Amino acid sequence: MPPREAEPAVKLAAGVAAGDKVAVAAALNLVEDRRAQTRNAVDALLCALRTLRPPGYGHRVGLTGPPGVGKSTLTAALAREYRARSLRVGVLAVDPSSLRSGGALLGDRARMAFDPQDEGLFVRSLATAGDAGGLAYAANAGVAVLATAYDRVLVETTGVGQTETDVEHVVDTVCLVIQPGSGDVLQFIKAGIMEIPDVIVVNKGDHGRLAQRAASDLQGALDRLRQAGLGGEQSAWTLPVLVTSARDRTGIDALADALQAHLASRTPSERAEKRSRGAVAWAVSLLSRQHGEHALDLLGGAQAVRAQATDALARGATPIGAAASLSERYLAALRAG
Repeated sequence: MPPREAEPAVKLAAGVAAGDKVAVAAALNLVEDRRAQTRNAVDALLCALRTLRPPGYGHRVGLTGPPGVGKSTLTAALAREYRARSLRVGVLAVDPSSLRSGGALLGDRARMAFDPQDEGLFVRSLATAGDAGGLAYAANAGVAVLATAYDRVLVETTGVGQTETDVEHVVDTVCLVIQPGSGDVLQFIKAGIMEIPDVIVVNKGDHGRLAQRAASDLQGALDRLRQAGLGGEQSAWTLPVLVTSARDRTGIDALADALQAHLASRTPSERAEKRSRGAVAWAVSLLSRQHGEHALDLLGGAQAVRAQATDALARGATPIGAAASLSERYLAALRAG
């Protein structure tokens, strides 16, 4: 790596690790820059960041679910609960983009009222800029930045449907948030998104009996799935269904406990494997974003590309570096073909 790129990256990464909010903001500005000429700088930053924390450091939690279920308010309440436990918290709120400016609409941050003087809390919105999957282009790198500075990183996705499951590649624990009386229970039980949560929350518990009924129906449906042997990867972990009220701040302590229990249920090797799969998915996504599906086909198909990305990561590359290596192979194949 050229010293011209490495030295500023090392200095910026040190500031991030120290929890300097100015450095954290600058690092997030860098990783959100989509220009091709900044990729080496972002790669250098990611290389520097990973030397400052042990593998598996911190706990990355994703909160996802359909629009209007109260994810932003719940994220804010969970952040406050973590702060009450003396944990440093970084929040990445993914917002839809403004059609005019391309920037985040900041709807999430408008619903998160925090003390700006709190040095143990940082909140940042990222714009989707038309990206599908519920996350923004810079979400993976943004999480890497925040995970270096904070003990807990909360990632709130945009309002998602039944197939937007990108968040599982970015976090250690996925929390699916639904609301009572919306028909979500049956819709999500049969949808692809039900394959990814580690914790399910029925928010707006202040609806009383309606919320309890939704939780009971959902728990019953999950029990029947388990009895039928359809638990999938979650079979070793009993998927809890919790009721919270972000408005009344009830059930938030139980949610924080459940999230921690899920993390504790995974061995260090299982946690490392999940993060490794996420890094591979990130590298492949970057390749597809740059060259489209044709790159996957020309390099032998999605499985072969994932294997190549895994090999590059094992040799010390960052996901951005692995994607760059794959891109070079693709361009070489094009020239040769």
